Amino acid sequence: MGAVRKCKHVLLLIAAFGVTEEALTLGKARAEREFGPIARESATYRFDDFTEYYAKEMGDALPKRFWVFERLVDPGELATIKLKTNAWEEEIGAQLYAQERVPTSRPLNLDPGYIELGKLILASTKDHAHRIYLRDGIFAETTLMYTKKRWQALPWSYADYQDAKNQEFFSQCREYLKRRYQEETPENA
Repeated sequence: MGAVRKCKHVLLLIAAFGVTEEALTLGKARAEREFGPIARESATYRFDDFTEYYAKEMGDALPKRFWVFERLVDPGELATIKLKTNAWEEEIGAQLYAQERVPTSRPLNLDPGYIELGKLILASTKDHAHRIYLRDGIFAETTLMYTKKRWQALPWSYADYQDAKNQEFFSQCREYLKRRYQEETPENA
């Protein structure tokens, strides 16, 4: 029987896209209130350059970026975090739509996950063969794995996660996490 060990905390990642910069700004502010300061933020890119999946619901010209937070989180909390980000999407969407500041009732999408040294994990409300049920209707998947000194896509990896610029950002985040682990002392490990 293997020994049960405490799991290291990981970098919280939120992939955010929306119909307006205002929606993204509100989502970012809410995430920072909950999780603390952002350690790294990716460049913004057009999510609709990679997929039309959300076009009917949210329109096109969707700016997207990634946020990684300074505070490390317990990976076992991913379902709780996904439930929170879903609630924020609804709250922000209702607020902006009621004030007629956005053309759709869903102006924001927040997809949490985490980065650890060997993989990038995303949470989802959608089940599929490669996803593992966590709890309360939330699933998780390994979206990318880190092997042979680079990120490796899997058959189900989203196109934008396979993009070289985004993978460079994930590599920078991985190096940041490595430094954080090296700085840990037994008291805060």
